[in-house]
Amino acid sequence: MKITILSAAYPLRGGISHFVGLLYKELSINHDVNVITFKRQYPSLFFPGKSQLESGNTVEKIPAEILLDSINPFNWVKVGKKIQKDAPDLLIYKYWMPFFAPCFGTISKIAKKNGKTKILTICDNVIPHEKKRGDKAMTKYFFRFADYFVVLSKSVQDDLVKIKPKAKIKFLSHPVYSNFGKPVSKTDARKFLGLPEDEKLILFFGFIREYKGLDILLEAMNILKEKLNVKLVVAGEYYSNEEKYKEIIQKLDLKNQLYLFTDFIPTSEVKYYFSAADCVILPYRDATQSGIVQIAMNFHKPVIATNVGGLAEVINDNQTGFIIEKENPEALAEAIEKFYVENKESQFIYSISNEVNKYSWTNFVAGIIGMVNDI
Repeated sequence: MKITILSAAYPLRGGISHFVGLLYKELSINHDVNVITFKRQYPSLFFPGKSQLESGNTVEKIPAEILLDSINPFNWVKVGKKIQKDAPDLLIYKYWMPFFAPCFGTISKIAKKNGKTKILTICDNVIPHEKKRGDKAMTKYFFRFADYFVVLSKSVQDDLVKIKPKAKIKFLSHPVYSNFGKPVSKTDARKFLGLPEDEKLILFFGFIREYKGLDILLEAMNILKEKLNVKLVVAGEYYSNEEKYKEIIQKLDLKNQLYLFTDFIPTSEVKYYFSAADCVILPYRDATQSGIVQIAMNFHKPVIATNVGGLAEVINDNQTGFIIEKENPEALAEAIEKFYVENKESQFIYSISNEVNKYSWTNFVAGIIGMVNDI
């Protein structure tokens, strides 16, 4: 099958790009695949981070045509005509926010005029975490042209059905992020990061945004500091109000309970943060699914997460981690304390090792191709 993937991809940074790189590798085993990515993904004015590009030489590079401008309609027409001429059997998008819907919809409308190309959309989100007026209308426009939908959680499937009731949908669990390398020992990881070898360490990883609930975790740390000598590693770049979190840390006097690494974490260093931790914490207010769980699974790390979106679909409560009520610092503190007091780490790691193969890229791609062939 001839396949084009249109999405964020290397040399752009972030989870979407990593996902597309792994998808490309697996699809390319049996299919003719090319990738088109952005030359401008976001206008600088709207991008909250410091850089949109990957850094370092350890990133796994994939061949991609750097063609797409997210805010230039003339460019959308040009890219659409190129795909129309190339006539792939399948055009795959990775979709995560309505900002891209006008661009993707216009390209799809033009590409499909060849009478051959079918559109498959892999939906991280249908309704974005941070909602804006016009989101639903823009998403509906793009989805008019899609023939197939792959959703990564049941909550996204529910959202999709509300927008497109007769959509052809397949639920496939988010595969494991295997591109960050193999685990290293806790001792070596902590030495690399300059962390003490003998402390209890939990990890909050990823871009710091309001819906991810770092403030709730900080409140839980305040509850824990009189009960349990545990330290929190925060590893990720601020994508929302940095001053808010600094004020919470100062108000609760948590500076001795935290290790802050608040720059973007290069791909080559991700393994050290996960390998150094005893457990990963996802105190989300809202979610569909989270790639952080799949990174943690790659490193066989237990996860304590809130019961939002599809997190409970991949974290088996009291087997590979804990699922707790959202926006509840007391419940979060209790789960962290239980993890240590009941020595759950080795039990959870054993259960994860038996689960991880379910979330392979081979299974994921087989699901996509099976869906297209069946229909």
